[in-house]
Amino acid sequence: GSEAATEQGQEEEVEDRLKEHMDSLLDKSAKARQAALQSLRLALASRTLTEFLLERRLTLTDSLEKCLKKGQVRAAGGGGAAEPCLRELSLVPAGKGEEQALAATVLTLLCLQMGSGPEGEEVFRSLKPLLVSVLTDSTASPSARQSCATALGMCCYIAAADFE
Repeated sequence: GSEAATEQGQEEEVEDRLKEHMDSLLDKSAKARQAALQSLRLALASRTLTEFLLERRLTLTDSLEKCLKKGQVRAAGGGGAAEPCLRELSLVPAGKGEEQALAATVLTLLCLQMGSGPEGEEVFRSLKPLLVSVLTDSTASPSARQSCATALGMCCYIAAADFE
């Protein structure tokens, strides 16, 4: 009796914290988003949350997409011909690459949790073009590109229905 109630209470507490972290992915503060990504990474790596994630996969996928896009130079704005390489490098602070890297890692864990069914395939299919974009963007940070490469490989292995 009471042991099951305690376990249920702990589960609800974990889910409430996860919902808060998912909400924080949309925060204006990059630090808050990164902290939320770190917390989600730890949670997804340490426990099976399939039911919880199935209900929220579209929301989480949208939020991860925004985090991946935040770090892209095109999203940071501006053209300008003077020293484009130096200018672009200065537009991508270290935190941007870290956010992209964390988002790609959380995406990998989300694909692992969703598995090889249609849900996992849907998550992978929706973010695959963005992962490829960051991976092939020479101005993206090496850690972001590495995490996107890992996410592509793992998610493709787990969730891709066709062999592209």
